[in-house]
Amino acid sequence: MSIRQCRCVLTLPSPTIYTSRSPVIPKPETWEGLLLNQDQHSDELSSSNPVKLGRKWMEYQGLQNWEGLLDPLDENLRREILRYGQFVESAYQSFDFDPSSPTYATCRFPRSTLLDRSGLPNSGYRLTKNLRATSGINLPRWIEKAPNWMATQSSWIGYVAVCQDKEEISRLGRRDVVISFRGTATCLEWLENLRATLTHLPDGPTGPNLNGSNSGPMVESGFLSLYTSGAHSLRGMVREEISRLLQSYGDEPLSLTITGHSLGAAIATLAAYDIKTTFKRAPMVTVISFGGPRVGNRCFRKLLEKQGTKVLRIVNSDDVITKVPGVVLDNREQDNVKMTTSMPSWIQKRVEETQTPWVYAEVGKELRLSSRDSPYVNSINVATCHELKTYLHLVGGFVSSTCPFRETARRVLRKQKMCRETLNRESKSRNRTGLISVI
Repeated sequence: MSIRQCRCVLTLPSPTIYTSRSPVIPKPETWEGLLLNQDQHSDELSSSNPVKLGRKWMEYQGLQNWEGLLDPLDENLRREILRYGQFVESAYQSFDFDPSSPTYATCRFPRSTLLDRSGLPNSGYRLTKNLRATSGINLPRWIEKAPNWMATQSSWIGYVAVCQDKEEISRLGRRDVVISFRGTATCLEWLENLRATLTHLPDGPTGPNLNGSNSGPMVESGFLSLYTSGAHSLRGMVREEISRLLQSYGDEPLSLTITGHSLGAAIATLAAYDIKTTFKRAPMVTVISFGGPRVGNRCFRKLLEKQGTKVLRIVNSDDVITKVPGVVLDNREQDNVKMTTSMPSWIQKRVEETQTPWVYAEVGKELRLSSRDSPYVNSINVATCHELKTYLHLVGGFVSSTCPFRETARRVLRKQKMCRETLNRESKSRNRTGLISVI
């Protein structure tokens, strides 16, 4: 679901971000403290000695569902979100988007230099596995006469990388494994996105044990197809590599962080579920998703929670992709579908039991941003709002739900400071004039 041909128009050279929220009464007197606290942390983060997560690493990976870290946004968490976002950007940079190229839909770089050449030269990670996704759509015979790019069924979609740098392992408090997925790029991936009805998970549990519902866990048909289709499926590749890494590093502190944008965010969620289901002694699994569509139903969400899979969804309120597919009847977030409050619970339950293929549920914890908060996003359109660069920009500038975009708040505070200084000068001038007249 990524629109790579369209470019986000920003007037800042570096990434920045913000969030969407209900209107609040501005309280500039509270902004100064928030900004001062964040600026102090930013100075630490930009220094030659990055902040160590140490024993708190599980907290930043979502052990407590990021309670107290999202509003205001904790600076260490901001840095981690942006860092994982760069792994997704490197997946985009490594993909050959040119339909006329003989290497279309493959990786542009060899495995040994991919991270260096795609923008992550000093990450401390080493790429260990390239990943491919295959569409399960049966193509008609006439497609043989069409251009090759239309019939590309299997394409490079991301990679697995392992932290190998001792200093970075020490800073992170564990050895981290990253699985990174790009968004939609090929014709058949777009068609898979349109297969928006829910389908049962293969080998998934069924019956009334899961929250009283008989429907069982269901996920979007197209996403599941891309994850499971093909003789050498993406699912098989992920399982094989994770099995190998667990044998190599299973005796030390280890984390699996799966990140992706758009379609990649949906695939990341499926991969996290699959890993926790397949490997009973799997380490902590965290999903950091950017601009992801809905993935599954309420029962699927309950399974993720029961597994202990942690999902942090970075959502732009102005991004239409995060509002599809289907509808949400059972939603815990305040800013989403309003029909929840007016629909009786017994109707919701009845709809779920009838296995309606369009009723989805949001998963995990949400960090909600908004393009409209940023003074640097010049246009509010589908392409701009969905771009990964827009998401990274918004994350960088978000302060809290009671404070506007970082640069906007600073501008207001500067104006207030200038007004106070002007009033003070005028007050002193009047006092001196009054004193002279008395004399």
